Amino acid sequence: MLKVEGLNQYYGGSHILRNLAFDAPAGKVTALLGRNGVGKTTLLKCLMGVLPAASGTIHFGRRDLTRLRPHERACAGIGYVPQGREIFPRLTVLENLQMGLATRPRGAEVPRRIFEMFPVLGQMLRRRGGDLSGGQQQQLAIGRALAMEPELLILDEPTEGIQPSIIKDIERAIRALAASGEMAILLVEQYYDFARSLADDYLVMERGEIVKRGAGADMESDGVRGLLSV
Repeated sequence: MLKVEGLNQYYGGSHILRNLAFDAPAGKVTALLGRNGVGKTTLLKCLMGVLPAASGTIHFGRRDLTRLRPHERACAGIGYVPQGREIFPRLTVLENLQMGLATRPRGAEVPRRIFEMFPVLGQMLRRRGGDLSGGQQQQLAIGRALAMEPELLILDEPTEGIQPSIIKDIERAIRALAASGEMAILLVEQYYDFARSLADDYLVMERGEIVKRGAGADMESDGVRGLLSV
């Protein structure tokens, strides 16, 4: 389980994250929703160690991650799929996937289930990442994170700029991963319907604070859609 307590962060004199506290349990999808500019990206940078936490703690399982560097967090079992995908455009699909093996023992191979979830990756192993469509690059970015066999998977707006057919493929993959019970999944999303279809639990951020939380099944009755409207 990921457990965040009393997390604060600042940019200059602006208080960006305000005493955030939440859990992301194993075997569940925790959806974090909010409009642009509410602090979601800053939160993820703190979770991954790209930004140090001004105060508060970040625990994963029994381990305190609060002061660890990004690569140490990856070694602790955290897979991160960044907004915008950030695949390596000049590397092949296979080489991109092999980058995800950096935390695995020497000689480890790309897990077969990645190609079962996203068959197109198996068909394009020798193609350069930059030659793939946006949706295929998103599948590659998720596959790269899964190659490390994480215990926590963080997905930052995986539907952004993706065609509907591939959104459905990604939805099926996330649902299968959650059903396996192997990992906790933190899904950061603005697309309400996608988040609602997957969320076991939800969190809504506004101005650096979590203003609402509950069960995913209650998102409609809790009025979450209205909180995301401009």
